[in-house]
Order: sequence, then structure tokens, then C-alpha cells
Amino acid sequence: MELVIFIGLQASGKSTFFRTRFPATHEHVSKDLLRNNKNRARRQAQLIEIAFQAGRSVVVDNTNPTVEERALLIQIGDLYGAEIVGYYFHSLVAAALERNLQRSGKARVPDVAIYSTIKKLVRPSYAEGFHKLFYVRITGNLDFDVRPWTNSEIADG
Repeated sequence: MELVIFIGLQASGKSTFFRTRFPATHEHVSKDLLRNNKNRARRQAQLIEIAFQAGRSVVVDNTNPTVEERALLIQIGDLYGAEIVGYYFHSLVAAALERNLQRSGKARVPDVAIYSTIKKLVRPSYAEGFHKLFYVRITGNLDFDVRPWTNSEIADG
């Protein structure tokens, strides 16, 4: 089993990446799908555990900007013996704001949400408990360039 944790700004391509890479093999868990739930973090944890109990891999498709938020997810993954994989979605604030403008309805977030996320966004590290880390960029043709995490990417803004 695998626990995939997406990390990145809103409108950085995370949900699109899920739809192109994981729908046949992983359960999709996102707080965006739990808008009417009073305790979205608790419900998210329950959904992850239900998937693991059924032997299914999971993608957690949220911004997951802080070490603390990711630690809770990693703890669940460790409890079930899952391989923990992180995908960091590189995006400049201006590009995220532009992509967000192309969204409609509930998919569009207020600009302040993107600014708030960038202020607390901490790049992931293996020290957190990840078994694998990847660096993802949206390319010009709206495809994804995925590379193994390296120190050069960490220094790249």
C-alpha cells in the first residue's frame, strides 16, 4: 500500500495530476470534497484508514503546507505499513493566481488563500518520514515534469 501526499499551492496542478496518474490505483482523499464536514481533518483521517483497511492505496490531495499537517498523515501511513511518497508541486504565486482565475464555482479559491498558503509552505524532506519524494512542475503544454527529489530542486525557487 502507498500513501501519496501532495504538497503545494492551490491551483498548482495537484488534482489534475491525480486524475492523470492515480484514479485507477489510489483512493482520492481531499478536504475539498469534505466542505460540509465540521471536522475535515478527522474525517480525512477516517477515510485514509478505511482505504488502508480495505488494502487500497491513497492520495491525499490538499495543500499540506506544514510539517505538522504532513506528520499526522505520515503517522497514519506508518501505522498501516504504507510506503509514504510525497509530491511537491512547484508553482509561482503569480502562476497559481492565473490558473485559479480559470477555475469556476467552488473550485476557485480566494486569492488570499493562495497568499496564506505560500507564507506557511515548507518544502518536504526525508526527515519527515517520506520513503520517496518527487518534484513536479507543470510544463507549457499542461503536462507534468516529474523528477526525483534532489538538493538542486530544494534550492530552486
